[in-house]
Order: sequence, then C-alpha cells, then structure tokens
Amino acid sequence: MSAPLFNPELAGEVPGDEWLVRWRTDRAADAAGRELPTADSEEWRYSRIDRFTHGEAAPLTDAVPKGPVPAPVGEALEALGEHCGHVVTVDGQVASVMGCPDAVTAGVSFGPATDPSLLGTVMGDAPDVFAAWNDALTAAPVVLDVPDGATLDAPFVVVHHLAGEGVAAFPRLVVRAGQDSSFSVVEILLSDDVAGLVVPVTEFAVGRAARVRHTVVQDLGPRVWQLGSLFADVAQEATWSSGVAALGGDMARLRIECRLTGRGAAGNVAATYLGSDAQMVDLRTFQQHAAPDTTSDLYFKGAVGDHAHSVYTGLIRIHPDGRGSDAVQANRVVKLSEDAWAESVPNLEIENNDVRCAHASTVGPVDVDQRYYLESRGVPPAVADRLIVGGFFDDALAHFPVPEALGLIGRRIDAELDRDITGLVGAGS
Repeated sequence: MSAPLFNPELAGEVPGDEWLVRWRTDRAADAAGRELPTADSEEWRYSRIDRFTHGEAAPLTDAVPKGPVPAPVGEALEALGEHCGHVVTVDGQVASVMGCPDAVTAGVSFGPATDPSLLGTVMGDAPDVFAAWNDALTAAPVVLDVPDGATLDAPFVVVHHLAGEGVAAFPRLVVRAGQDSSFSVVEILLSDDVAGLVVPVTEFAVGRAARVRHTVVQDLGPRVWQLGSLFADVAQEATWSSGVAALGGDMARLRIECRLTGRGAAGNVAATYLGSDAQMVDLRTFQQHAAPDTTSDLYFKGAVGDHAHSVYTGLIRIHPDGRGSDAVQANRVVKLSEDAWAESVPNLEIENNDVRCAHASTVGPVDVDQRYYLESRGVPPAVADRLIVGGFFDDALAHFPVPEALGLIGRRIDAELDRDITGLVGAGS
C-alpha cells in the first residue's frame, strides 16, 4: 500500500526559507520511496494503521498571515503561568514568537530554525514513513539551543494548533541542552473540531551532566490523527525526564525512543492517557541502554472507557556495552467499560549479564477492594469509581517532571471523568 498523501514536489511547495526548502528536498526521495506500514509489522501490531483515512489531508502551500493566537492556545498559555518564552504554530506555520529576558541573558536561542545544523542530529534516519514525511514537509521547525551551564527555572513552551479542515501539519522541535545546563520544556498539541493529520517529531540532544525536564500535552480533537515521534540522546551523567499526557485525537500514536549513550546517563518517562468514545491511544517505547551504569524508569498509567482502545508496547534493550544498567518498565491500565480494550506488551532484549531489569503490566477493571471500602462508608458506586480513577491518575501525574503543566493536564482529565460519571466511569462495575 503506497502512501497517498505524499509526493516529492510538495517538499518544494511548502513555505519555508531557502535553506529549509533545500533541506526538505534532499529528503523527499526517501519519503517518496516508503510505503505505509501495516498492522502485520511488530511495531504497528494492534494499531489502526490499516484504517488510515487521512490520505487526502494536505499541508498548506501558501504562507498564512500572522494574527492573534487562537483562543484555546491563549487559554493554555495562561494556564501554564509564567514561562520563559513561547513559540506558537498554527496549521504547521509560525504564528507567534515571544522571548524572555532571562533566556536572552543566559544566551539561549529559541525560535524558528535558521539553519539545518541541528535538524535530524538525534533522529538520524526516520524510523517510519511518517517521520520521513516530517523530514520532507516540515514548514516551521523550532529550535531551542541552551548553552553550557545555563539554568532557567520557568519552562519554554511550544504550542502546535491545528485549525484548518483537511490540513496535514508536520511540527518539528529540536532541543540541544549544553553541558551542565538545566531547564524545562512544555509541548502542547491542540486543534479545533476539524478532520486533519498531525505528524510531530521532537528531538532532544542532552549534553554531559545536563538536566532536562519535558512534558507534552496532546489534546487534539476527536477527528484528528496523530502519528508522532519523540527522540532523546542522553550523554554522560545527564538526565532527561519526560511526561506524556495523551488525552485527545481519534487515533493518537507516539513513538518514544530514549537512547542512553553516555556512562551514568538517566532517562525517565512517565505517561498518563485517557481514551473515551471510539478513540485509540497508541504508545510505543524504546529504552536503549548503550553505555555502562545507565538507568531508565518508565511509569505509564491509562484508562479506557466506552469503546476506546489503548495499545502499549515497550522494549528495554541492554546493549553489549550496557554493563551495570538498571531499567524499569511499568504500564497499568484500568478498563472503565466492558466494550473498552487495552493491549499491554512489555519486552526485554538483554545483551549483557551484569544488569537489573524489571517490567510490570496490568489491565483490569476498577479495584473491587477499593470500591468496597468506599461503598461501605456510604459513597455511591459511581462516585466511588470516580474517586478511585482520579487517584489512579494523580499517582501517575506525580511522576511528571514539569509541575507548571499539571494544572492544565489535571483539569482536562477531571473534565473527562466528570463528563458522565455513570457512563465513562462506573460502566465497568
């Protein structure tokens, strides 16, 4: 099955500076030569990719005049509070850029990319056709370059908003953390009630002894497909911590690959996901321990109600040089209705004997003992389930590394759980 959306000419037709058009055009042949995956391949098993319906979505080929940021974007920025500058893209193109004095003083570069020097340095060869499309069609890549030793308390924020019906957007964010730097990044993906396609790629190059905290909030509309990739390369004694909130979309997929390439590097990923109606949330993780004494901790919690479906597959790979590695992987899912479904498949690939690896995976209904405890104290069943599931998510959010984003995520989860206490929550009793 060929990829119907893509043709190589689009790489030159999408807006962008001359250097970016050349960069995209150089990669167009690779994208054109790839085919859509099928659910027969291991990495796409259990997914809905065979029902990919956005072949007619298209990137904008005309520059869009800048104007006020959409109301949902303004509300999200306000909910985050103080932040160290932001970049907003609408339908894949830059709509707003705001810096901050602290970042300027620290020598930080944050905004639309001005050259190709950092693009693709972490991802390398695209792992699938969708990341290859991003290489060839991204219209407004954003770069955050933090110099050695810089420390910033407030987060940098990048918001991608899909507003046009039938639009395909290819957001790109590249973050370079200099040695011994410390900062936070929040990515937010929003949309109007439109049908469309969002194919984000995010790359983190984390320098020696840097401490980088990252959170992504995906709250796309119910007719949007997301097919995204997130990569991190973590150097010696550095720490990269990420939190992923997957809350929207029709089919919402994110591939997360954390490569620990320096001795003593650490990579931590937490996620919370909530599926309702007929949504599919699809998360695939790769913890790559390529150096000695590295650690990774993956902690995922999700819930699915109505006819929703979640998929999680994870691979811990200990490379031959990964002596002394310590890796943990946990995914726990609560089914909130009989018609909801969840797949949870952890995997280990170990090529060094001097390691510690552990994984845990559970899928089940609301805990009956917790429900009985609350009901025995006079709490109605539906309210008991609401309290239990709320606490379930609170535990997951405690692992998120950017506290400024928790209010935004928590309000969205609460609104969904309160939408229909006797429907979404309690139907699985």
